[in-house]
Amino acid sequence: MALYIRDPEVDELASELQRLTKAATKTDAVRTALHHELARARQSQPLRERLARAKSLADAMGPNDPSFDMKKFSDEMWGS
Repeated sequence: MALYIRDPEVDELASELQRLTKAATKTDAVRTALHHELARARQSQPLRERLARAKSLADAMGPNDPSFDMKKFSDEMWGS
C-alpha cells in the first residue's frame, strides 16, 4: 500500500533527511528513519517486560541439566 505525504512540513522533513543522509530517494530516507524509530521504540520497552520475555524464552527451553559438562562439550566441539 502506498504512503502519500500530503503535509508540506512532513514532505520538507523527508527532503531534508534525504539530503543529509544522502539517501537515493525520499522513500529510502523515510524507510531508514522508520527502522531507526522502531528500534528506539522497542528499546524503550520497560526492562521488566524485556526480562519477562527473556525468562519466557529460557523457560521454553526446558530445565537445566545439572549433569551437563560444558567444558567437556566445548573441548569436544573444538577438537581438544
